[in-house]
Amino acid sequence: MQWFVLALISAFCLGLYDVLRKYSLRNNAVLPILMVSTLTSGLILCPMWIMSITGHISTDSWAYVPQISGRAHLLLMAKAAIVLTSWIFVYYGMKNLPLSIVAPIRATAPIWTLMGALIIFSERPNGIQWIGLLVTFLFFFLFSIAGKREGIKFATNKWVWSVIIGTLIGAGSALFDKHIISLAHIPRMSVLFFYSVYQFIMTIPLLFAIWWPTRKSEPFVWNQSIPLIGIVIVAADFFYYGALSDTDSMISLISPIRRSNSIISFLLAALIFHEHNMLRKGLCLIGIMAGVGIIIWGSL
Repeated sequence: MQWFVLALISAFCLGLYDVLRKYSLRNNAVLPILMVSTLTSGLILCPMWIMSITGHISTDSWAYVPQISGRAHLLLMAKAAIVLTSWIFVYYGMKNLPLSIVAPIRATAPIWTLMGALIIFSERPNGIQWIGLLVTFLFFFLFSIAGKREGIKFATNKWVWSVIIGTLIGAGSALFDKHIISLAHIPRMSVLFFYSVYQFIMTIPLLFAIWWPTRKSEPFVWNQSIPLIGIVIVAADFFYYGALSDTDSMISLISPIRRSNSIISFLLAALIFHEHNMLRKGLCLIGIMAGVGIIIWGSL
């Protein structure tokens, strides 16, 4: 069950990641933050790549970054585009919504990943897992009702839909991760380094095309938390890909475990950002996570 422990560590890192994003996005521009954070991720991994090429890191080291084929590079470019698209939607939603609203929405990601796994990887949930799905959907509906108390109507709020769309795209990314790690057998350090580099490269034209013309109305303000976003997401992905590399792992189970980061995000939203209606939203989040827990229990 090593993959289970790795997925839990990844979830903890993701909880910190959400808080750093929310803190950095307050009254700040989205795309420059994305560019700086992806640049930081690439810079952290770059020395490992250079030392791997020059032979200063042995091939059996966890830090070794293997060279990969042209086809693997194309797959990682596709992954970078998918993840970046997901992040853009989530970042804009997170900037304009309380974190205590965003976290439970993001917690539903395993449901969409599971449904995709049913179709693509022929993974079959049992009766207990189906109960977990129904519980999750029920509490998400109740959560949408709780959101109305803050004037946030899920059906018509564009930022809610932005987070939902980003979450759906992210679920597709999780399925793609299973392919590139377990089926295409691309080493995880190669995935981490090259996809971070491709993400940074892809943010550059977006920065000048979308943000630069509106830079005066949406100014970028430097914050020390911004590069920390890139550091924490590298750690989260490192443990995540380690879990996926385990031949006994199932993406439909890793994704729910990973999304338990919503609990950390939610608690810190109350402590740091002093958001409102935390009891009602907290009960709904507990229900959502209970549904996810039932799904996990049904697989043991």
